[in-house]
Amino acid sequence: MDFFYLGILIFLFVLATFDLSVGVANDAVNFLSPAVGAKAAKFRTILIVAAVGIFVGASTSSGMMDIARHGVLNPHYYTLSDVMCIFLAVAATDVILLDIFNTLGMPTSTTVSMVFGLLGGSTALAFSKILDGGHTYADLINTDKALSVIIGIFLSVAIAFVFGFIVMWITRVLFTFQYKKHLRYSIALFGGVSVTSIFYFLLVSGLRTSPILANIGWTPDWIDQNKFEILLTCFCLFTALMEVLYLCKVNIFRIVVLFGTFALAMAFAGNDLVNFIGTPLAGLESFIDFTQNGSGINPENYSVSVLAGESHLPFKQLFLIAAGVVMTVAICTSKKAHKVVETTVNLSRQDEGEEVFSSSRLARRTVRGVLNATNTMSKYVPSCVSRWINTRFDQEDAVLEDGAAFDQVRAAVNLVLAGLLIVVGTSLQLPLSTTYVAFMVAMGSSLADRAWGRETAVYRITGVITVIGGWFITAGAALIVSFLIATINHLGGFFAMILVMCVVALVVINNNRKFKQKREQDNVDTLFRQLVRCHDKAETWQLLLQHVRRTQTDILEFTRNTFRNITQGLMHENMKFLRTASHDIENEKGIWKRYRRKEILGMRKIDYLVAVEKNTWFHLGCNNATQIIYGLKRMLEPCVEHVDNNFSPLPQDYVDEFIPVCNDVDYFLEVAQRMISTGNFEGVDELLVEGNAIKSRISQIRHAQQDRIQREDSNIKIALLYLSTLQETQELMSAARHILRASKRFQTQ
Repeated sequence: MDFFYLGILIFLFVLATFDLSVGVANDAVNFLSPAVGAKAAKFRTILIVAAVGIFVGASTSSGMMDIARHGVLNPHYYTLSDVMCIFLAVAATDVILLDIFNTLGMPTSTTVSMVFGLLGGSTALAFSKILDGGHTYADLINTDKALSVIIGIFLSVAIAFVFGFIVMWITRVLFTFQYKKHLRYSIALFGGVSVTSIFYFLLVSGLRTSPILANIGWTPDWIDQNKFEILLTCFCLFTALMEVLYLCKVNIFRIVVLFGTFALAMAFAGNDLVNFIGTPLAGLESFIDFTQNGSGINPENYSVSVLAGESHLPFKQLFLIAAGVVMTVAICTSKKAHKVVETTVNLSRQDEGEEVFSSSRLARRTVRGVLNATNTMSKYVPSCVSRWINTRFDQEDAVLEDGAAFDQVRAAVNLVLAGLLIVVGTSLQLPLSTTYVAFMVAMGSSLADRAWGRETAVYRITGVITVIGGWFITAGAALIVSFLIATINHLGGFFAMILVMCVVALVVINNNRKFKQKREQDNVDTLFRQLVRCHDKAETWQLLLQHVRRTQTDILEFTRNTFRNITQGLMHENMKFLRTASHDIENEKGIWKRYRRKEILGMRKIDYLVAVEKNTWFHLGCNNATQIIYGLKRMLEPCVEHVDNNFSPLPQDYVDEFIPVCNDVDYFLEVAQRMISTGNFEGVDELLVEGNAIKSRISQIRHAQQDRIQREDSNIKIALLYLSTLQETQELMSAARHILRASKRFQTQ
């Protein structure tokens, strides 16, 4: 039996290693997004700074694991068998949820995942003890911690967003987007305040309980008693240093951003380490205590009261250093970390770019309400004040690094304010989530910077709502999943635990496989990213040509496949083909909408004279591609209704008449696709003539069908369905011809 629990412990540490990887990947958004978004340094440099911060934070951590040990459950009432069931459930839930969120590229809270996982698992075992009698829920579970986390969610979201908006608005009014013109008399003060704030944040949140500071007498009590003197001294020193560095032509904002990145990474590693290795270390200490003191006692009866006191786990510092190494490697190598960062950066970027999220009803209503409120308030603001404020937010000649989503002023504000809010929350004993604070500060500052224009606001707000919703889903999912897994572990015993281990391993492997597939799909549009970053108009035009060519080729390939599925599904009464077509159409609608918007953004970046010449043919191609998608949908819907209801099949004479038409349409689309993809339009005039002939043949068949309906006593449902299919096929051919003609005129000089 001891060997079985040892096996569980080994599995917990394996999960903890993976948890460290996926956890740091998700929480990377806290400290990487500002620096990456502002291009404060090369990406490799930013990663190195963050990695050093993580390693130092983990290595110098006090190793306090109170939350996992007795923050939620009361260890006096739980046995070794109980906590092994709970810790396995928590670790499994944590890894699965975080990996899912990382795969989706969504930031969430590791603290919420762990705390609610503990609450769910502990509650499952608590119910069995309550049913046995003698205990109450209050005896077994510390509900205060879960309540504080829930409060922290609301506080973090609201406070961070509001303060992010206010502070960024004031900062932008002071510096403007041409901030280099207004640095002479303010940058030293700004740098002094910023670096002092970050340094104090390090003391309070990153190094407060570190043994290193304790050895030199900087205990938490001493820091609290002398915080005014610390702040004043640091402010004077750092302000003077910033002035000297500015006179030496050093970019102060870059220093602030990189130092802030280091501080947040270090604080994250030191404070959130418990979220990843707290449960396995607590399990290890319980197991060691059992092996030393539990001779002859059944694990199901041995109390783990050792978890109620301070940790005396041997070699604890080695575990912390090892965790630091794992986290450091993860931040440098994890592609999922990069994807989570991309989500935040895209939602806060200053200019228009690739919008990850679509519109939503709530976002549209929010934007409409804000616009109405703004219009009402503007009536009471003097016009001279409005004009002056607008000049401070003039984005002409804005100072942006090449390829940056926003400037270094906003990046500095995001990092400094996030650190300050966490410090204030800590001093007031408010459980503010680091992830929530960092993300919502970034969203508030982007709103203040007028990055959410009328063309992008609905997409950005939808993204924010989606992320916030994911946070609450994390809490609920962690609670429920952990409860279920712990219940299964408790009732099923050893075999159930082994099954849970296998399921967790399979889920993780499957999520990583899906992530790789999704990553490959995302990488398909690297061409657009090159186009957005390009500043040479001639090169931009060539990139846009490639993008449009690829898009039109994909549209025609989609048309061929979908048309084939619809017609085959109708003629052979195959619902599988029709369902495939329905799924493909809905998917293509979203893809095409994004591609069209991207290419319009590209048209804005090319030379004006070229744009004037090519605009007509670009939009002709786009409009007809849209017509094809919706035409196929109109063709599909009556076919699905007919086949799904098991109505009479198409008569054989209809089928024999329609098959040559389908073959002709497929041939035309195949050749047109090849011409557009290669850019070789030799023989295009002949193909257009052939396309027109196909249209004429379809028109003849359609008129003949109308005569049949008028003259013959045939099945009206089938007759109308066939007529409708012919009509939509003719419209499809017309749109395909227009795309081919437009593509030729667009691509050729």
